[in-house]
Amino acid sequence: MITIRRAIIEDARSIISFQQEMAMETESLNLDEKILVKGVEAVFDDPSKGEYFVAENEGSVIASLLIIYEWSDWRNANIWWFQSVYVVPGYRRKGVFKMMYSFINDEARKVGVAGLRLYVETNNTTAMRTYESMGMTREHYTMYEWLRDN
Repeated sequence: MITIRRAIIEDARSIISFQQEMAMETESLNLDEKILVKGVEAVFDDPSKGEYFVAENEGSVIASLLIIYEWSDWRNANIWWFQSVYVVPGYRRKGVFKMMYSFINDEARKVGVAGLRLYVETNNTTAMRTYESMGMTREHYTMYEWLRDN
């Protein structure tokens, strides 16, 4: 039986591993483990940065995601962003993310969140279909970024 819950610090090792696997799988990128460990721990140390959620099956963490917060002055409320979504390959296409999304959506409604957002790699059509099947819509925004070199 799969359950969804807020992550605890003991889940950090799984989350770190998932992030390494996702970076390699989606961008062929080797993450600096020291930086990644500090980044994951920073979320547990400072809840204003966000909150991790995990899916668990028979005591094993099989998926994780990070929710971060964006203040919307237009809505006078937070928007929650899904980040770092990862499902172990053997559990994909089995409704795990749908369960996590439903759990997060319920939590967001309880605290008056204005909306849920995420971004997705432009070539990840499987993920796009998943998000659209849950009622999320592709919006008219284009994302730009600047990232410092590590």
